[in-house]
Amino acid sequence: QVQLVESGGGLVQPGGSLRLSCKVSGSPINDLAMSWYRQVPGGERERVARVIRDGYNLYYADFVKGRFTISRDNAANMAFLQMNSLECEDTAVYYCHARERRGVLLIGEDYWGQGTPVTVSS
Repeated sequence: QVQLVESGGGLVQPGGSLRLSCKVSGSPINDLAMSWYRQVPGGERERVARVIRDGYNLYYADFVKGRFTISRDNAANMAFLQMNSLECEDTAVYYCHARERRGVLLIGEDYWGQGTPVTVSS
């Protein structure tokens, strides 16, 4: 059973930066495609970024391109989301997501963390 625990959320001023972390247990992270999603109250959960294989198959939502970077540390079994130039519209609860992969194919069930809140406000 894969378990995901996020950390790193908080309050930041517009233009600031935060780094979210996701600790993975129950599976080597290299066997997983890792993603970050976000959700605002009353809204749908939307994907922010995904990495399927190290250095390959990277995806970013248009609204974060050039500002956010997804990465993973296989040795530490962790994934990260570096968020720069934060805007008030980035305020949301951010969720770590994992799904088992076979090459670039995603298989099996979805795993979610509990979420970490990010508030961008002056």
